[in-house]
Amino acid sequence: MPVQIPERELDSVTIRFAGDSGDGMQLTGDQFTDTSALMGNDIATLPDFPAEIRAPQGTLPGVSSFQIQFSRNEVFTAGDAPDVLVLMNSAALKVNLGDLVTGGLVVVNSDSFNEENLKKAGWKSNPLEDNTLRDYSVLKVPFSSLTRNALAQSKIKPSEVDRCKNFFALGLVFWMYGRTLDHTVKWVQEKFAKKPEIAEANLMALKAGYNYGDITETMPHRFFVRKADIRPGTYRKITGNEATALGIVAAAQLSGKEILYGTYPITPASNILHELSKRKNFSVKTFQAEDEIAACGAALGASFGGHIGITATSGPGICLKSEMINLAVMVELPLVILNVQRGGPSTGLPTKTEQSDLLQVMFGRNGDSPVAVVAASTPSNCFDYTLEAVRIAVKYMTPVFFLSDGYLANGAEPWNLPKIENLTPIKIEHARPVDGRPFWPYVRDEKTLARGWAYPGTPGLEHRIGGIEKADKTGAVSYDPENHHRMTELRRDKIRRIAEDIPRAEVHGDQKGKTLVLGWGGTYGAIYAAVSELRKEGKKVSSCHLNYLNPFPKNLGEILKNFETILIPELNMGQLLFLIRAEFEGVRAVGCNKVKGQPFKIREIRQAVEELR
Repeated sequence: MPVQIPERELDSVTIRFAGDSGDGMQLTGDQFTDTSALMGNDIATLPDFPAEIRAPQGTLPGVSSFQIQFSRNEVFTAGDAPDVLVLMNSAALKVNLGDLVTGGLVVVNSDSFNEENLKKAGWKSNPLEDNTLRDYSVLKVPFSSLTRNALAQSKIKPSEVDRCKNFFALGLVFWMYGRTLDHTVKWVQEKFAKKPEIAEANLMALKAGYNYGDITETMPHRFFVRKADIRPGTYRKITGNEATALGIVAAAQLSGKEILYGTYPITPASNILHELSKRKNFSVKTFQAEDEIAACGAALGASFGGHIGITATSGPGICLKSEMINLAVMVELPLVILNVQRGGPSTGLPTKTEQSDLLQVMFGRNGDSPVAVVAASTPSNCFDYTLEAVRIAVKYMTPVFFLSDGYLANGAEPWNLPKIENLTPIKIEHARPVDGRPFWPYVRDEKTLARGWAYPGTPGLEHRIGGIEKADKTGAVSYDPENHHRMTELRRDKIRRIAEDIPRAEVHGDQKGKTLVLGWGGTYGAIYAAVSELRKEGKKVSSCHLNYLNPFPKNLGEILKNFETILIPELNMGQLLFLIRAEFEGVRAVGCNKVKGQPFKIREIRQAVEELR
């Protein structure tokens, strides 16, 4: 009779899958994430890609990883440190071992620890045989040879057999943590419907890994994480880029307008184009341009034509789009620019996350050229702030930057699907000709200071367009110095008035006190979790998170005055800190800065707060 392995219940687990970029670690992590979400756990993920497209196999630069925290409680990050490492080769061990918690579990493909691979990874001796792993539990599993044995009768090529070892590993980890195979079985069958031999091989490897755990008694326990107690609703797993794409689709439907999405492929923004290209029946047209300038020009042209133009890129692309964005400032047309930030400068760290474009989007154009700036803070609310960017752009006739980052773009979490009837329509009114009156394109709405949005070619709405300064009201070309000063003030004041139209900033915790942790963008999860932990321990600390960066919420100054010290964690060298010090005199603001291509850990925020006290 088979031995019944004892079961242990855990509140949460953090697992990191790691191997070569060709080992399918992102796919493995995605499948484990999807299954955990379907089983009712709260989840947060951190995919981490090599900076090089094809680093030499078995080397440290080629290591790809995927981390997931799944829990019975609400989680805000993918976990500070993994409890479990599932590793395909010795390079993955070298790169990731330092992050594993003491006493954590290493599940390793022992077949890959040969002399050649150890040399490539920089090991002087075999870490599976010396004392390198003495502080950890180690499960040595020959993934490669076991997969070959399981697929001995398969009709696929030997090279394709070796690529199935990630499914063997996935099956084993599914067994270890009480996960069902059902979702992955269905996914494989659908994914490889036209290649049944590939589907069969992957499923055989998956089930072989699961059965290996079940029959070999290699683990002293199986582990289970109960369903999370979350708000009722219909949920789906979503990444930030997927949510951004759906936000664009929703904007088209809520505004009754067609959207042109003009873009040039760039990591980590490219997946937005991939998602939108599947949804051409929802009034969204996608255009992959030959370069960043053309992409932005096409989007602005769509806005000139009375539609909604959206363009997307990362930091290097913003540099190229800046002249066209400045034209949008001058002609005062709605344009949404999505900036999925990554490490810089120049090409920088193309697959790593950073928040270092804030000052670029604020000031990176010639002349006084104010724009609105909003930023998402979680993968799912990329949907909300994409909609908000469109709403502000068309209401105030201005370019609006939407800021995301690599962490939010690729990370995933459960999303409680909003009810369509609860989404606010985006109201758009176009200028209309009036008999007997000339059309003056720069006559403004008294409340918003937005100019009229005219369809080109409409009789009675003829007007000039272009980058040279416009005369107030008439829109004629003007070199008058007084007019230029007045128009510059009007463009500035129009952005300032957006503050009347956005929510007030909110404080998590006491409304007054010694320390306020002020964040923006993807730092939200680590900040919120750290402050919540500290408050449970009786520490007097609060937090406030900004989704509106230009203009700031109207009450931000009052909030800051209520605290002795403002701690600002950022994945840059102090850009929000610079803006806060410039805007609010007398505020004691200090930075907590990190530029390592990785998001903040909860413990890093805690440490920064405690060092202030």
